[in-house]
Amino acid sequence: MDPERSDSDERARRRRLAEVFGEVLPDTTSDERDQPDPAARDVEAWYRENRPPHHGG
Repeated sequence: MDPERSDSDERARRRRLAEVFGEVLPDTTSDERDQPDPAARDVEAWYRENRPPHHGG
């Protein structure tokens, strides 16, 4: 953001962008929100679930 741009200029710019492109995307997508807290998961289970097929097992 340009430091010389006022808040009202910034709001007007965002409003024009919204008029042209529609709604702004949310900060997180639904697939990010639906995931369990990674810190709460068992790390070993995560590695087993995400092990590439060429690693066997």
